[in-house]
Amino acid sequence: MATIIAITNQKGGVGKTTTAVNLAACLAALRQGVLLVDLDPQGNATMGCGVDKHAVAATSYDVLLGEATLSNALQWIEKAQMQLLPANGDLTAAEVNLLKVENAPRRLQDALAPVAWNFDVILIDCPPSLNMLTVNALTAAQSVIIPVQCEYYALEGLSALLDTIEKVRRSTNPSLRIEGLVRTLFDPRNRLANDVSAQLIEHFGETVFETLIPRNVRLAEAPSYGLPIIHYDDHSRGAQSYRELARELRQRLRRPAASAGKKGVNA
Repeated sequence: MATIIAITNQKGGVGKTTTAVNLAACLAALRQGVLLVDLDPQGNATMGCGVDKHAVAATSYDVLLGEATLSNALQWIEKAQMQLLPANGDLTAAEVNLLKVENAPRRLQDALAPVAWNFDVILIDCPPSLNMLTVNALTAAQSVIIPVQCEYYALEGLSALLDTIEKVRRSTNPSLRIEGLVRTLFDPRNRLANDVSAQLIEHFGETVFETLIPRNVRLAEAPSYGLPIIHYDDHSRGAQSYRELARELRQRLRRPAASAGKKGVNA
């Protein structure tokens, strides 16, 4: 059965979608069965996989509102050998419309249940806000990956997200845990980046992934070609880093459940 992981940070521009797309592609390259769920109305993960978000017949919005089945909405990404549940601007209406439906926080969880046995990993790219879409992702997920840019407000922004995770644990998903924090857009020449990185490790310990995702031009270029970095420039530093992150995540997922469960939201 799939391990379901929400990739989230309410702060934009921290490499959230970049991490979702490239981690998914790198896990698929490790022969994992992968489903990437785009739950961001911007549809950047969809476009980053080479799918025209304006041309899809059904999206995550239709699935959440029960207007399409998940199986009918999935797109096969041939290059990356993985499945995608696409998104586009229609998803902006979900916040209001979900309030009108029964069991709103569990709509994504219910939609994923019939196909969970078909995948090894399901990654959910969340919107850069703490809304009902994010609550759906956190309710459906077993764990959370938080991309964090090593900058001045990084720790301050984390507190609001940790509060939300704790609220979801109390209300709809008591087993939700933090899988790890990923340091993104990292420049080792920047003293502040190194200081914030050290603070994250001091505060969160082993919850912080060892792999650092660097600032990398090729990594920034790849989405405009609709390709994950390993299919755009596999020799780039960005590709090497995401391959390493995928291996590190796979190793974590192989740990015994008791060991993995030690990493709670206050880790």
